Amino acid sequence: MMGNRVRVCRDLTVAVAVWAAAATIAGGPATAVGADAAYTVGNYPVEATAANAVAAKQQALADGQQAAFRSLLKRIVPVTAYKQLTRVSDVKAANIISGVTVRSERNSATAYIASLDFSFQPDAVRSILSQQNIPFVDEQAAPITVVTTLMQGNPPSAVNDLGIWRRAWTGLDLDHTITPVKIANLKQDIHTDTVKSLLAGDDAGLRAMNEAYGTKLIVMAVAEPDMASKRLTVTLAGRDNVGTILLKRIYRISDGDLDYASQLAAVVSLGVLEGRWKAIKSGRSQQAAANVPVWEATTGSGEQVTLVAEFASSGQWDQIRAQLLDTPGVDGLNIQSVSDRDADVSLTYPGGARRLATALSTRGLNLISTPEGWVLRSNY
Repeated sequence: MMGNRVRVCRDLTVAVAVWAAAATIAGGPATAVGADAAYTVGNYPVEATAANAVAAKQQALADGQQAAFRSLLKRIVPVTAYKQLTRVSDVKAANIISGVTVRSERNSATAYIASLDFSFQPDAVRSILSQQNIPFVDEQAAPITVVTTLMQGNPPSAVNDLGIWRRAWTGLDLDHTITPVKIANLKQDIHTDTVKSLLAGDDAGLRAMNEAYGTKLIVMAVAEPDMASKRLTVTLAGRDNVGTILLKRIYRISDGDLDYASQLAAVVSLGVLEGRWKAIKSGRSQQAAANVPVWEATTGSGEQVTLVAEFASSGQWDQIRAQLLDTPGVDGLNIQSVSDRDADVSLTYPGGARRLATALSTRGLNLISTPEGWVLRSNY
């Protein structure tokens, strides 16, 4: 399990956002949440191997704090400004860290593996970003309730999930994210018909959820695994601090690893919520600022687009993926396979590939037609 979570963290530094690291929670409580809560990156997995246990621990801490700092920057900086982070790539995290809390750790004669909370100096980070004129949003939104739900069976029925899907969410740093989340059970009086109504974009389903949970800030996270087709469909439906949301994405279940696919889906889902909040707070989303319902924007019909994303490093792939996720109109994003240098991606977009190319050109991405098909590259 630790290996999977480390892989999620390294492969998905986020996302649409900002990526909160996934790891097994064990030990004492997390760092207290306060006015500067966003500057703690909690539940972050680290590991290293060296000549001896002491050297391995030192290496894990050094690498971990630098990686956690990068995660922090992607948490608070809008995804449209990610390319500007190259201007602060030489900042040493050790100079601005304020504390490290151990949640769990284990070691051998040559290896060290742990789950840590890294806290950074808020004023120092703000100063670094401000000096470089890099926008950031560190104000936390009001907490929202996320109900982890599983749709399964034939015909499908909605059930409360306390297994893989729930663990994927509770393994995230839900306190220090800029969109804090409280995980809740599916109540017995919320039946399948209500869930289906909500997933269909029916306001009656949302009103029923508001009444049942006593809050308007509630999102149902519905997982529909299909092991036969090797797909995990995840739908976010409800209302967050930006407005109504109805977003469906499909994730590939590779090698039968539903655990990893669920972790990936939870990380991306939290990144979507963070990205929406950063958009409205930074004034970059006119739709969000006007609080226009986004039912149609996220589920409207679009043309299928298949492309190959090319990149020079895993960090560049993180940026490309985050830009795709944050592009309005992109839906049904499915990452079919990833190698060291490229990824096979399918999605839907109104107007198809040519209109998508126009939209991505303003985000530092170049989508071109080649004899082999559509190829996506970064302009930076």
